[in-house]
Amino acid sequence: MEEILDFLTRLHDNNTREWFDAHRKEWTQVRGLVATLAEELIEGIATFDPSVQGLRVQDCTYRIARDTRFSNDKSPYKNWIGIFVAPHGKKSGYAGYYLHLAPKGDRLVGDHMLISGIYCPDSLLLRSVREEIFDNGDELMRSIDAARGFRLNTDNKLKRLPAGFPADCQFAELLKQKDWCLEKPVDKTFLLSDDFVARAVAEFRKTYPFIRQINRAVQYAFEEMM
Repeated sequence: MEEILDFLTRLHDNNTREWFDAHRKEWTQVRGLVATLAEELIEGIATFDPSVQGLRVQDCTYRIARDTRFSNDKSPYKNWIGIFVAPHGKKSGYAGYYLHLAPKGDRLVGDHMLISGIYCPDSLLLRSVREEIFDNGDELMRSIDAARGFRLNTDNKLKRLPAGFPADCQFAELLKQKDWCLEKPVDKTFLLSDDFVARAVAEFRKTYPFIRQINRAVQYAFEEMM
C-alpha cells in the first residue's frame, strides 16, 4: 500500500505526460499492486455478499488517464485510485463497495475513503430506489444506523421533495437524495496496517444490509425494463 500512496503523491506533484512516461515502469508495478488489492477485496466482500462473486479486476478498477475533453482541468492523469466492487461490475448501475485512495485529496471525493452505495443512478433507478424508501424507509434507516462509523453523504440532494411523494412523508429527507452513499474517512495508519484488507472488509460488512436493500430496488427497475 505504501508504494501505491507514494506514487500517487508524486503524481499529484508532477502531473504531466513527461513525468509519467519517465516513471511508466514504476506505474506498471503499482498497477499490479492495485490489481492484487482489488482481488483481495473482491474475495473478502464475497464472503458476506455473494452477488460480487466472480468479478474480475478490470470489472472494478479504472484507468489512470483522465478524460479532459470537457474539463477545465487538463491534468492528464488522476491523482487517485478507486476500486468499486459491485454486482456485475462498476458500470452495472448496482450499488457496491468503493475504496478511494487519494493522498493529496481530490475535488469530488476528497481524501482516503470507504464508501458503500449508489452514485448518480439514472432516472429509472433513481425512481425505483425512492419508491423502495417510501415503502420501506424504516428498514433503510435501521441499515444506516447499523453501519456504525459510516455517515450518509447529503451533499447531492434536492431542495424540495420529488414529485409524486406526499409532503408529510416521514422519509422526506432520504427521498430528496439524488444518490445514496455511506462514507467512512480512513487515515494512512488504517491503510498501512498489516491487516488492512481484513479491516476494510469488516467495515464494508456493516453496510451490507444497506447495499442489499438498494440493490433490491435496482434489480426491480431492471426487471421492469425487460
